[in-house]
Amino acid sequence: MSPSPETVEVDFISPRHLAGGGDPAWITVSLHRACGWSHGHDPLMPRVLLSSPDQKALPRLEPDPTDQWWILHHAAEPNRPAWYASFGADTPVELIAAATDALTDPATPTDASSDPYEPLRRIGWSPTSADNGLASPDGTAYLQRLGSAEDPGAWFVTATLAPNRPVWQARFGEHTPTRLVAAFTAALADPKPVARTGSLRSLPTRDPQIITRRTTDVHADLLAGALEERVRFLAARHPAPPTSPVSSQQLPPRNRRSR
Repeated sequence: MSPSPETVEVDFISPRHLAGGGDPAWITVSLHRACGWSHGHDPLMPRVLLSSPDQKALPRLEPDPTDQWWILHHAAEPNRPAWYASFGADTPVELIAAATDALTDPATPTDASSDPYEPLRRIGWSPTSADNGLASPDGTAYLQRLGSAEDPGAWFVTATLAPNRPVWQARFGEHTPTRLVAAFTAALADPKPVARTGSLRSLPTRDPQIITRRTTDVHADLLAGALEERVRFLAARHPAPPTSPVSSQQLPPRNRRSR
């Protein structure tokens, strides 16, 4: 039965790390409207460039089939060297947004520290043979920090369907605030399914032994209002009001791009 004109067919996918990338507006529009980040626009280039109000954080979204699609560079500060975070094309936007939400939260001290391993240990991730590694029970996701306790290095989070079938990888430089990495892993650990719709619902796998996919019809107004609700929630953390109406930044289609 096809959905009525007032509804949209939505797939609710779990585990969320295998739901595909999603709509970039979940991040870009929220940073611009709710957090006051400015954006540059070159109509001849299929990319999005943003800049934080203090000009210290510079995220870029640029379709690149051979490299990370999302790259965030942050300038050095008195108590921290410059750092970076990057995310592959199929990294769910909900996970990336958790990190950017933590970065822009004015209520959290910039030097706050958290344990990125803890959210994953709580849901049964177990140590691997590699140093500083944790793996999901189903073997489709893996967290590792390079280096040692005395000389810690970069963080890597990898989603994979097999040793030779990587889905995406998130990389956090050694100086990335651990509260951002922990926000990412907490979102990764969240059992709540994520929604994917229409032409954006391409999934890394549809194997029912690996993912759960529940399809249902959702009122179009409710679906369209999700981003607006997110913007209002994030804007409430800041004294400045939102700056402009929601407008999703559309990227050129890609075979495996989702949401």
